[in-house]
Amino acid sequence: MRRGVSDGGRDGQGRGPGWAAALVALLVLGLALLGAHGPWPDAPRAEAQAAAIDRTGRFGDADYIIQVPANWRGGLVVFAHGIQRGPGRGDVYMLPIAGHVLGQGHAWIASGYRAREYQPHLFIADLIALRELFVREIGRPRWSVIYGQSMGGHIVTASLEQHLELYQGGLAECGLVDGIGIADYLTAYTAAAELISGVPIFDAPDRLAFGSLTEALVRTLGMPGMYTPQGRQFDSVVKYLMGADSAGNDLPLRLQGLRPRYLLNVMYRPKDPESQTNPGLLAASTAHVRYRIDPGLGLTEEELNARVRRVQPFKDARTANPVYAEPTGRLKAPLLTLHETGDAWVPLSLEQSYKRRTIAAGTDHLLVQRVVRGPGHCAVDGATRRQAFDDLVRWVEHGARPEGEDVLAPDLSRIGLKWTPSLDPEDPLAPRR
Repeated sequence: MRRGVSDGGRDGQGRGPGWAAALVALLVLGLALLGAHGPWPDAPRAEAQAAAIDRTGRFGDADYIIQVPANWRGGLVVFAHGIQRGPGRGDVYMLPIAGHVLGQGHAWIASGYRAREYQPHLFIADLIALRELFVREIGRPRWSVIYGQSMGGHIVTASLEQHLELYQGGLAECGLVDGIGIADYLTAYTAAAELISGVPIFDAPDRLAFGSLTEALVRTLGMPGMYTPQGRQFDSVVKYLMGADSAGNDLPLRLQGLRPRYLLNVMYRPKDPESQTNPGLLAASTAHVRYRIDPGLGLTEEELNARVRRVQPFKDARTANPVYAEPTGRLKAPLLTLHETGDAWVPLSLEQSYKRRTIAAGTDHLLVQRVVRGPGHCAVDGATRRQAFDDLVRWVEHGARPEGEDVLAPDLSRIGLKWTPSLDPEDPLAPRR
């Protein structure tokens, strides 16, 4: 079994000289908390646990890690890592804030998953099975929260919506919180590139031909920072697909985040669904996408939406399994999210879409969203993660809803300032020399 480091790195877990004293204080606090009910009365109480545990193994064909501090306070964090490519079993990753969680007296578990690629329906089941193993062999937690990064964000929201009895809270970082919306976004991105370039990318009969057509895209559109006139049209469409506000303000550092994903976001769509190992791409749809583009670029929104190729899901790919259906937004427990403005792989627009779903479902009071001004994917700093976790725990235990921000605000030019420790030198609001 391999222990990996998660997309966003890991916390140090060193125990300094004050560890024993800190544990005594945590034990006193833990005993007090065990005698009190949080706002979620169905949250189970933790069973007694004294010695620390650091266990690795394999369960249900998936590698796992279980770590429990001495005198466990009863909280459990279930970690859902992001996508891994290739065949075979996945590698198990460390929780990015493992040291902090243990230091607060809580346990954490992580599964490497039985497989790789984008198969969240399998991975949700793997995490449920691992949690059940924890309950049998370690004890029943007082509360469980699920923390996911990237694809793990899809696992978080699907778990909170579909397994209400298991989790009392969720934390999603750089996450696919709108579930199958990630496949819709990437397919819409590809369809726009096809229309504007005139390169029939969806008609590629195989991956070799797809590669040649991708090269033709570059010749027609150019690259970020070196666009042709058609490329400027495409970039304007992408700006809105990623979450530009209603006034047309670009998201901070969007272009910087787009550069490494510019070609990787172009999706190959196989003709034979039986050859596709990615259920998400089979479920992709652009039937509902309303494209936007800035005026004055030689292509109107009306022309764009009338002429772009509309992609439908294969057969029952969007209905056979609820994990690949559109999320409902029907949260029953708190969800706190962290997202970067310039993430072009998993864009902020997914956060905006999920916010709209919770508003429609009447559950937006259970959603808190925080934005970091950055061009990366899962590159949130450790202090911001730790604060988010602590705030989520207070919300779960005491009902204290933390502060967030409005990802649907009409002007997003200043979004994320509160949660960004230092501005990127290329940030439009960074001090200029």
